[in-house]
Amino acid sequence: MPLEGKLVFLREEHRDDQKLFAGLRNDLLTQAWAKSLPPDYTEEMHVKRFESLEFTLERTSARLVIVEKASGRAAGFVSYTGEQHRMSASIGIIVAPEFWGSGVALDAQETLLRFLFDELGLREVHLWTHLGLPKAIGLAERSGFAVCIRLRQSVFKFGQLSDALIMTLLREDYYKRHPELVDRLPSVE
Repeated sequence: MPLEGKLVFLREEHRDDQKLFAGLRNDLLTQAWAKSLPPDYTEEMHVKRFESLEFTLERTSARLVIVEKASGRAAGFVSYTGEQHRMSASIGIIVAPEFWGSGVALDAQETLLRFLFDELGLREVHLWTHLGLPKAIGLAERSGFAVCIRLRQSVFKFGQLSDALIMTLLREDYYKRHPELVDRLPSVE
């Protein structure tokens, strides 16, 4: 069953989605970390990764396709990785440029956060970005993320050094931003 937001729903990836993923990973506009090297993520590499996934009841990661409700088109994907039971996970998002500014990225991110906090019961969600990506920083801030670690001059893109950022969102802050939701887990304090 897909996760449903206002503008999007998030569904599990299929083998047929690997062409979209390869295209987004090879697009210098949508690829945050690989802009200094020629893109080389082939569809075959994505298919191999997808086909090597094994089923487990311990879901510590997932890559979900963002589907815009209005058009039914795949707009990109969101993911979470490194989930530690009821503690934390890292998220990522890539959205095709034709959907930029449409609200799809924010809705997809918020839908994933609702799942991670409300369903998986996480205490903290984090993401990596860098100062060369002001749209990514703004998207994270719109969901309540704050910079917790700045790695000074640790990213080299387009001939310039830039700071890498680790941004976090705590459970308490998420629920303060969403009074329509009830936090069903007891506080650890």
